[in-house]
Amino acid sequence: ARKQYSEAVEQYEAALKLDPKNAVLLNKMGISYHQRMMFSKARKYYQRSIKADKTYANARNNLGALYYDMRKYRQSVNEFRKAIKIRPDMAQAYVGLGSAYFARKNYEEALAAFRQAVGLDPEIFDHRGMFGTVVQSGVIRDRSLFYFFLAKSFALQKDAERCAHYLLRARDEGYKDMDKVEKDPAFAAVIKDPQVQAVLNPPPPTPPASPPSAP
Repeated sequence: ARKQYSEAVEQYEAALKLDPKNAVLLNKMGISYHQRMMFSKARKYYQRSIKADKTYANARNNLGALYYDMRKYRQSVNEFRKAIKIRPDMAQAYVGLGSAYFARKNYEEALAAFRQAVGLDPEIFDHRGMFGTVVQSGVIRDRSLFYFFLAKSFALQKDAERCAHYLLRARDEGYKDMDKVEKDPAFAAVIKDPQVQAVLNPPPPTPPASPPSAP
């Protein structure tokens, strides 16, 4: 929690000497190395965690996130799908799956995964670290399109507030097809909402005040 990952590794190693096949501890070791960008060691511990408990979805999910950070998107998709097979209610794994599909330009699959994520947890992208890490990592090359797909996911869930939020982010990032949103059936349930309309039809800018006339 304090981001003291070297110290965390020392404590987990001591604990593992007492319980060397503890899947939770092995996963924690993987996280500690993952946060330090030591991908090879992180992968080793995630895989050991999975071997210790094949039903432990968290380790599968974290291995998927590791492959995502390594830009190995095919492996990333496979691990996220395995995590979901173990825990179909794991919203975080659907976020990872959608992100990996998006990176591979499988946009319809990405939309389906994001829709599953927000259906399970409408606040999933509000959780600290859940979304910012994906975008800030630099892996997402077209942020405007990524935000648009998030807006579309929330529109399909009839969540106008979050739809408007991500439409605004998409517009600010330079999304070029805002004029097509009103005709897109995915937005039909929220298109008349004032928050969505405010993004799609912003008021014209106020002209600057005229300078005072000379006396």
